[in-house]
Amino acid sequence: MEKTSKIYVAGHRGLVGSALVETLLSKGYTNLITKTHAELDLTDQVKVAEFFESYKPEYVFLAAAKVGGIVANNIYRGEFIYDNIMIQNNVIHQSYLHSVKKLLFLGSTCIYPKNCPQPMKEEYLLTDTLEYTNEPYAIAKIAGIKMCESYNLQYNTNFISVMPTNLYGPNDNFDLEKSHVLPALIRKIYLAHLLEQNKYESVLKDTGFARIEDARNYLLSFGVDENKVEIWGTGKPRREFLWSRDMAEACVFIMETQDFKDTYSEDNNEIRNTHINIGTGQDISISELAELIKSIIGYKGQLVYNTNKPDGTLRKLTDVTKLNNLGWKHNMQLENGIKEIYEWYINK
Repeated sequence: MEKTSKIYVAGHRGLVGSALVETLLSKGYTNLITKTHAELDLTDQVKVAEFFESYKPEYVFLAAAKVGGIVANNIYRGEFIYDNIMIQNNVIHQSYLHSVKKLLFLGSTCIYPKNCPQPMKEEYLLTDTLEYTNEPYAIAKIAGIKMCESYNLQYNTNFISVMPTNLYGPNDNFDLEKSHVLPALIRKIYLAHLLEQNKYESVLKDTGFARIEDARNYLLSFGVDENKVEIWGTGKPRREFLWSRDMAEACVFIMETQDFKDTYSEDNNEIRNTHINIGTGQDISISELAELIKSIIGYKGQLVYNTNKPDGTLRKLTDVTKLNNLGWKHNMQLENGIKEIYEWYINK
């Protein structure tokens, strides 16, 4: 990529996209193209085609997606598979039609089987059954990988897929119903700490309610009060977390230095598993994570585990050998990252 190349970042307002924009700007890229959802609905085939015809981007970062935690994935199954497949199909196909020089498609490590050997290597894709709660989302992302591979093989495009582990950072989603585990725990424990300190005005400001009784009832529906914070499952599952700006650095590094031909070694005339895991190669249990957040925030109440709720996959640790061999490794350590995102949240 040249510093003046026309670069389209799809999903620039989200956790991933905003980190990509910030990283690209910091590296001197000056010709970024962004569109809000209101300006361009990526599920609309006609509108996406008109956008590519009008703007003619040279490079594309496909970070737009419908995302959420275990609750949202399980409830909005139809929306997750439809929206994500439509977004991918439209952007990838129009990138081919308009001769985009290189595209980076961002997926998720939930593409791997529920009982995947640990750590998860790229070659384990499609070797067993997916985890049920996020199966629709995972299938959409697998379709995106295979679409990129298939277009590369048939049309000689240069589309690369990367699979980030669990991300956190500025502009994350802190919605108590739809967010991922780390931001959800931060907000739950923060609100419980406010109640613990009788800081009711801050509770009202955070939740948007006018009366503290309504805010309390709302928070109780998520198992939050001054004495306890409820956490889904046993706390035993282990998860890996990557700072969003580290992820963005890895993505820009790959776009600058790698091509599709660099992502695989052909085996029996079959080209598979060309995607690249992006992660830290380190994990932590949910209970350890919750205790760490509790310590950072200063909350004195109890953490209560609702074992009637699902745990999801017991372990999801990426093997990042492929990425490390390309010359990239993460920088942010988890405790420091949690402190930064907590400060960002309370200041926002």
